[in-house]
Parts: sequence; structure tokens; C-alpha cells
Amino acid sequence: MKLFYYAETDSLYIELKAGPGTETREIADGLNADFDADGVIVGLDIDHASTRLDLTTLETQALPLVNLKAA
Repeated sequence: MKLFYYAETDSLYIELKAGPGTETREIADGLNADFDADGVIVGLDIDHASTRLDLTTLETQALPLVNLKAA
């Protein structure tokens, strides 16, 4: 899983699975889901992320992390 924040569009993309999305569906106002060719969700895009989310903190609980990378 990877998180990408794009300041120029104030959007947060959460990549759930590597691979290209072939279809995007708006599932709520400002929340789009990307699906692959098999209909499996690959990512979520959140518009106006800085006004909807606290982007200053990232917390995980009970994740079986093998690799943790921060840039």
C-alpha cells in the first residue's frame, strides 16, 4: 500500500494494489475508486484531502509490516 499526496490538486491517492486501474467510479462526493480489469479495487482518490483529513499524522495499528519507508 502506498500513499501519494498531490499538493497542486490537494488530493490523496491511496494505492491499495500495484497495477493499472481501468475504471474509476465516484463512490461519494470527492471520493473515487479505481478498479482493475477484473473489477478488483486498486486505489482510492480523495479530493480536497487537506480539508477533509488530518494529513499531519500517519498512524498504523496491528499491521504486519515487513517494510516501512518514509520520504
